[in-house]
Amino acid sequence: MTQYLKSREAILLGAILALLAMIATRFPAFVSPGNLLNVFNDTAPLIILALGQTVVILTRCIDLSVAANLALTGMVVAMLNAAAPGVPIAVILVLAVSLGAILGAINGVLVWKLSIPPIVVTLGTMTVFRGLIFVISGGEWVNAHEMSAAFTGFPRSVVLGLPMLSWIALGIAALFLLLVFRTPLGRAFYAVGGNPHAAVYTGIVVGRTQFWAFVLSGALAGLTGYLWVARYAVAYVDIAAGFELEVVAACVIGGISIAGGAGTLVGTILGALFLGIVKNALPVVDISPFWQLAISGSAIIVAVTFNVRQNRRRGRIILKRAEGHA
Repeated sequence: MTQYLKSREAILLGAILALLAMIATRFPAFVSPGNLLNVFNDTAPLIILALGQTVVILTRCIDLSVAANLALTGMVVAMLNAAAPGVPIAVILVLAVSLGAILGAINGVLVWKLSIPPIVVTLGTMTVFRGLIFVISGGEWVNAHEMSAAFTGFPRSVVLGLPMLSWIALGIAALFLLLVFRTPLGRAFYAVGGNPHAAVYTGIVVGRTQFWAFVLSGALAGLTGYLWVARYAVAYVDIAAGFELEVVAACVIGGISIAGGAGTLVGTILGALFLGIVKNALPVVDISPFWQLAISGSAIIVAVTFNVRQNRRRGRIILKRAEGHA
């Protein structure tokens, strides 16, 4: 029990509760159940993308193209809906996930087969994807009046008191928990990130594992692309610009080690919720939302510093134990 209370997840949960308590002292309506559900729904896209980013970071990689993937896929499905409003939502969803997975696979192949550093690959594809949006759209927007009611209504439809967007985030979280803890691929993510050389001796192909991590991240980015443009009823070139920083911040704040192989999905979800609460609380406490990026960046630095200090402390303990047995 004591060990759990000292875990990153327990500390982060305590920080979230303390933050809500501080906000409630000035604005009690913010912590009402209805408003908290709205905050969760606003945070759902971040949760979905952060879960995909988590498996990538676990394998000692990073995907900086997720927001550009989201934007490109969102523009493609928005333009399709504008041109053919009768296309079923199920087809739109399959197309969004498939296109996102293909874009993620491009990252994965470049990292696996060409051994290009992931940060270089995804910085490059991020720019390429943004450029493709401009090419296919001509810089034009797809606005609400060009989208069908079914297209924009799906993520907003309410089921058992929660919007479909929230249910999708919860469903993906459950699926990823099963993937990571109950499948060989999920265990391979941790093995590759923890010790890639040892993973090879157990029969794990490091490059292939990283490839599938990028595919999963891309697929979730594609799905989020549709959900994003449908919920906000607009698609344009710079949609979700800079959102990749928030995605990485959610992972790092949640305890996912940039060095790979350490962290939990629960921590990632809590990290995303922490940022979501901060984002929604800023206007309430009369702070400009433009401070959000600064807060996200500062949170990354603090979280990484915390992780490094923890790793150093563990290293000293191991050394002392070794000296004791000598």
